[in-house]
Amino acid sequence: MIHVVGHTATDHIFRVPHLPDANTSTQILDHQIFFGGGAANIAVGIAVLGGESTLVSAVGGDFAGTEYDRWLDSHQVGRFFYIEEEAHTPLACMFTDTKEDQITFFEWGASEAFTKADPPAFDFVHMATADPSYNVKVAERAGFASFDPGQDIHKYSAEQFEQLLDSIDILFANRYEAEIMAGVLKHTEEELSGRVPVAIFTQGKDGSRLYEDGVLTVIPSVPVTLVDPTGAGDAYRAGFLTAYQKQMPLTDCCRIGTVCSSFVIERVGCQTNLPSWDQMQERLRKYFG
Repeated sequence: MIHVVGHTATDHIFRVPHLPDANTSTQILDHQIFFGGGAANIAVGIAVLGGESTLVSAVGGDFAGTEYDRWLDSHQVGRFFYIEEEAHTPLACMFTDTKEDQITFFEWGASEAFTKADPPAFDFVHMATADPSYNVKVAERAGFASFDPGQDIHKYSAEQFEQLLDSIDILFANRYEAEIMAGVLKHTEEELSGRVPVAIFTQGKDGSRLYEDGVLTVIPSVPVTLVDPTGAGDAYRAGFLTAYQKQMPLTDCCRIGTVCSSFVIERVGCQTNLPSWDQMQERLRKYFG
């Protein structure tokens, strides 16, 4: 069982010609609504791949009985929910321009529950977006822990990053998150990777960088038609962690993560085109042999 800590949210995904400067505006070219939240994306991704996942999250009193509620049930995603009856379930608004640069506005809503909750000890846990103090406690108590700071990275102090790096087994970060963490801690990428047994830095179309005990392996991306980049990192983590639980080699875990993310970027929405294990394997053989 993989426990995934973090947000469950409704995603509003917008296409714009460019990201506007302060005090200016831009036209919205497209607006669609999807299921999202970093942790929920990963938990559903694991379930679609045939793994077992439990979503450790917070929702509002508006969540029960919704289409999203039924969606989680249909994929047999387990739940460890903090329910804030008077709060909204979190909301994310993501604006992506023609260069695939993106800005996100996020309403925490019910996720404020993380700031006052005391987590149990999980055997195998991945910490996605959530309250930093909650994630620090999760990492310290877990049997196995992986972590990605996600879009809540600005909430972490240097001390909290230090505590997490001392407790986790695997660090995930995209290129921007890695730069921010390294800057806060005054590390290079290599020094940051050296703080943990395994570090994976995703690089978009440039693939991903796996550091295992200080040794770097570069994993290429899969050449598919990009429709929307939202959720690619979450799909990568879902694929990697599912393969990791199967005790596959780390390079294969990264390749599987890469293939899973390639499916997601072919459609708009983080959970609309998640692959099954068979679909993943077919594409894995095509591109990686």
